[in-house]
Amino acid sequence: MCGRYTLLVEQAALEERFDARFPDQNGFEPRYNAAPGQRLPVITNEEPDAIRRLEWGLVPSWADDESGGLINARAETVAEKPTFRAAYERRRCLVPADGFYEWVETENGTQPYRVTFADDRVFAMAGLWERWEPDDATTQAGLDAFGGGVEDEGDDGPLETFSIVTTEPNDLVADLHHRMAVVLEPGTEGEWLTADDPSDLLEPHPADEMRAYPVSRAVNDPSVDEPALVEPLEQS
Repeated sequence: MCGRYTLLVEQAALEERFDARFPDQNGFEPRYNAAPGQRLPVITNEEPDAIRRLEWGLVPSWADDESGGLINARAETVAEKPTFRAAYERRRCLVPADGFYEWVETENGTQPYRVTFADDRVFAMAGLWERWEPDDATTQAGLDAFGGGVEDEGDDGPLETFSIVTTEPNDLVADLHHRMAVVLEPGTEGEWLTADDPSDLLEPHPADEMRAYPVSRAVNDPSVDEPALVEPLEQS
């Protein structure tokens, strides 16, 4: 699965990388521990020239309420499962990141690792998004069931959420976890947003340009969001 990630780039560089702009005046700050339930930057097929903030944890438009948002969608079944089928067909998005965390069971407890490209480049993870509206049109609370991470202030209105698509791991990530996020090549990001059938993009990214290193267990707390989280952990 993909349950936490990082996006350390400054706003101007992020906008340049995706040729898209934040439509509001709320500046973007680097995220060292992006967590479920938080409102995070995504680029949707609906507005490919805008970087919008959606909540991580997809809630289908037909859901009875906004609880139980799903943070990941399996590539193998995403076109079939009712929760994701409509989004896969009509509402895809790019989720900018420059690293993601995975956890390994060791004799000393669970150890988090950060997975990045060797050159620390910004990349896009394949995502799906949805828009949910309550029947009574009242203001709803955000997805706060995931642990109380940092929240950005949002406007009243429909709840817009996203999920990250996962696939089999490459050789690097396989040592850490049995799933990994679908990492898109820059040249295929537009195809993911617009293709009738983007299923050929849902493959693990080759491991040869990527690296993984252990980091502080402080990343386990979603309310901790600071530069020290991405520093390599010294190992004896």
